[in-house]
Amino acid sequence: MAIAVGDVAPDFSLPAQDGTTVSLSDFRGQKPVVLYFYPKDDTPGCTIEACSFRDSYTAFQEVGAVVLGVSSDSIDSHQRFAQKYNLPFQLLSDAGDRLRQTYGVPKTLFVIPGRVTYVIDKEGKVRHIFDSLLNAQAHIQESLNILRSL
Repeated sequence: MAIAVGDVAPDFSLPAQDGTTVSLSDFRGQKPVVLYFYPKDDTPGCTIEACSFRDSYTAFQEVGAVVLGVSSDSIDSHQRFAQKYNLPFQLLSDAGDRLRQTYGVPKTLFVIPGRVTYVIDKEGKVRHIFDSLLNAQAHIQESLNILRSL
């Protein structure tokens, strides 16, 4: 069952490209989280999205938010992708797509992992969900608009 606006975001612990383990609960009570699911490292749409988050990273910091990218790619793939594009945020490896399934992120055409962004407030409640595979850059502005209204 998909997560909806108003639900408490399910906690998770996943490995990041820097070798740490990141848990959603690490930020509870402290910072809002932008959790964005994307299909695959170093593909055109995903690169546009990641670089757009990178280019707006200061704006996310100004509103006190943490940005976390999630795909099923390996830690090594995430390391290469983050280094190649100088990404200042963590990419999490969701081996087996377990977190994607927990959040109910749909597949497009039954095979392409979806591109969905969740804005989660400091208390862990989902405040906004944006789902668009083709409009990768819109995820950034949608997230910032919601964060500024919190």
